[in-house]
Amino acid sequence: MTALNINMTDTSKTSTPPTDSKEKVSQFMKQLQDSICIGLEQLDGKGKFREDSWEREEGGGGRSRILNEGEILEQGGVNFSEVWGEKLPPSILKQRPEAEGHGFYATGTSMVLHPRSPYIPTVHLNYRYFEAGPVWWFGGGADLTPYYPFAEDAAHFHRTFQSACDRNHPKYYSVFKRWCDEYFYLKHRQETRGVGGLFFDYQDGRGELYRGPHPDKAAAKLSKEIGALEPRDWSDLFAFIQDCGQAFLPAYIPIVERRKDIEYGDRERNFQLYRRGRYVEFNLVYDRGTIFGLQTNGRTESILMSLPPLVRWEYNYTPEPNTPEAELYETFLKPQDWANWQQK
Repeated sequence: MTALNINMTDTSKTSTPPTDSKEKVSQFMKQLQDSICIGLEQLDGKGKFREDSWEREEGGGGRSRILNEGEILEQGGVNFSEVWGEKLPPSILKQRPEAEGHGFYATGTSMVLHPRSPYIPTVHLNYRYFEAGPVWWFGGGADLTPYYPFAEDAAHFHRTFQSACDRNHPKYYSVFKRWCDEYFYLKHRQETRGVGGLFFDYQDGRGELYRGPHPDKAAAKLSKEIGALEPRDWSDLFAFIQDCGQAFLPAYIPIVERRKDIEYGDRERNFQLYRRGRYVEFNLVYDRGTIFGLQTNGRTESILMSLPPLVRWEYNYTPEPNTPEAELYETFLKPQDWANWQQK
């Protein structure tokens, strides 16, 4: 596993980005992609990532890395992108209208892993940075989507990211965990996508933590109770992003190692494929990264690499009572305080 060491000591305390902000974040995002790919190849033992480099006509490009038919990973993608242009996409102007009239720069690393075993959760990660004239922010997060879930796995995932948050600010996790529960929610199904993790956006070090569209929900209410935080500068938020990015492998690898040898049959495999359909529904209907990529004329194959290789839908499915499938719906697809879960 390669270390991600970005020297921030030369960045003065200021609310504006340093002159080399783009280079610093781009370097980190590439290193994060490298580190995750190395760790996943070691974990899988068989699969290897293949890389496609691409260029965007309007400016920028990226490198997409895909692993197929591994021992553990049926399919996984880890992408880096760096794009710029003169015309801001509608999804950005809706949230930050003050950016209008400025060229933009956006970079980030995103990842979705679809394991072969129904007992190993699907997992997603995305960290990104955006600049447009005087406007800048960091966003991202990571979340876990199990099929046959284990409470200790959900607790481990959350505690690992809580630790990353707490190293930067004691209020981050409580708000960003709730924001994740609300963001990865399929409104048309009235269920969460999985057991959550972290989600945050539009973080520029000013004001309240929550910057989302639901002022009446839990994340916004807690953020309002906490109030505006002390100003945090660009380097503070960049340090936070680095800690979150480096928390992924310690959060996920132990879960895979605990579950990879559990035997399963057609029932479990069919349920996994059915639940993967929820992943497709969310990414095509709600996911802001997908929408941004398509609106900025990104590379379609890279944008849609998050979709699983195999999936099924079943009309009006209802799990049988008192089964592991029912437990997923009754317990794990409802927000829980996983970081404070205790073995009974």
